[in-house]
Amino acid sequence: MSLHTKYPAISDLRTRARKRIPHFVWEYLDSATGVEATKLRNRTALDQVLLKPSILHGEFDPDLSTDFLGRNYPLPIGIAPVGMSGLVWPGAEQMLARTAATAQIPYTLSTVASQLPEDVGPHAGDQGWFQLYPPRDPEIRKDILNRAKASGFHTLVLTVDVPVASRRERQTRGGMTNPPKLTPRLAWQAAQCPAWLNGIRKTGMPRLRLMESYSNIKTALPSTQHIGYLLRTSPDWAYLTWLRDHWDGDLIVKGVTNPDDAARLSDEGVDALWVSNHAGRQFDGCAATIDLLPNIRAATTLPLIFDSGIEGGLDVLRAIALGADFVMLGRAFHYGLAALGEAGAAHVLDILRQDMISNMGQIGARNLAEVRQTAL
Repeated sequence: MSLHTKYPAISDLRTRARKRIPHFVWEYLDSATGVEATKLRNRTALDQVLLKPSILHGEFDPDLSTDFLGRNYPLPIGIAPVGMSGLVWPGAEQMLARTAATAQIPYTLSTVASQLPEDVGPHAGDQGWFQLYPPRDPEIRKDILNRAKASGFHTLVLTVDVPVASRRERQTRGGMTNPPKLTPRLAWQAAQCPAWLNGIRKTGMPRLRLMESYSNIKTALPSTQHIGYLLRTSPDWAYLTWLRDHWDGDLIVKGVTNPDDAARLSDEGVDALWVSNHAGRQFDGCAATIDLLPNIRAATTLPLIFDSGIEGGLDVLRAIALGADFVMLGRAFHYGLAALGEAGAAHVLDILRQDMISNMGQIGARNLAEVRQTAL
């Protein structure tokens, strides 16, 4: 039986993933903040974006490729950064990096990954992006940039929508700390998931290894107050200027939701903007990202990346139709990993690809440029 027969949608992988990882890990991966209204808005608003069907186009094989930041990609899709991926599935960062390298799409490693850039970069080939949670200390900043560059990461993504830690109540109730500590309750949960537990026994309990290399703090902290938060700052415009001066590759700003900010960023030497509400994990009073996208598109000529709420190829097309140039997914790839291991991440890409082809046939779009003409 093929994977597409048993798991034809990302929702099927999500269902299987929930059964294969401990509850506290699931709460970390799947939760948002507050009452999760922003997470719900993301989904609801995407469903309200309609595209125009078109008929009598004859047989055609849609071209899904796109040019972005001087590179040609076979799909307008990349892997977004997720902190502590190795907690969701042991070895996740290397698995996702290899998936990206094989598919020739970007993989974005988080500052708060469970693996060091030196250990992940070689697996990503020439597809490595590095996401920066901004360190306060300029010497730490410089060293992280140097390490990322030396490890093969050519594009830097500055995340700006975490000026303070969000509360993430559901995650907190789950009992997770950083580094994770298996209390009797969590150890019982882990024992119910033998594949996950066996993997953890081989890789060791995940830690914020990059951050720990700059601190002597080794004790377990609440997951919303971990060592990464202690070392980072809330960046300002001067911080962005400093970063532009010290990074010689492409620079992307992630977490843009305000058209006024987008207009100013266009003048600051940024190469692309990442329109995102952090999938509802930071602010429960934010509009759906897809509702914000058109006004941001109107405010800048910079390339735009979109995330938050994407659950299939049709959602990718919706974002492109409203102005996105590229779409990133985080949770979906981790559902795939937790469901099926490394093969699950590749299967997520197959689902997205086939879904895009099917829906482009319905709207008569032979390429992504024609998708932009189909929004109602």
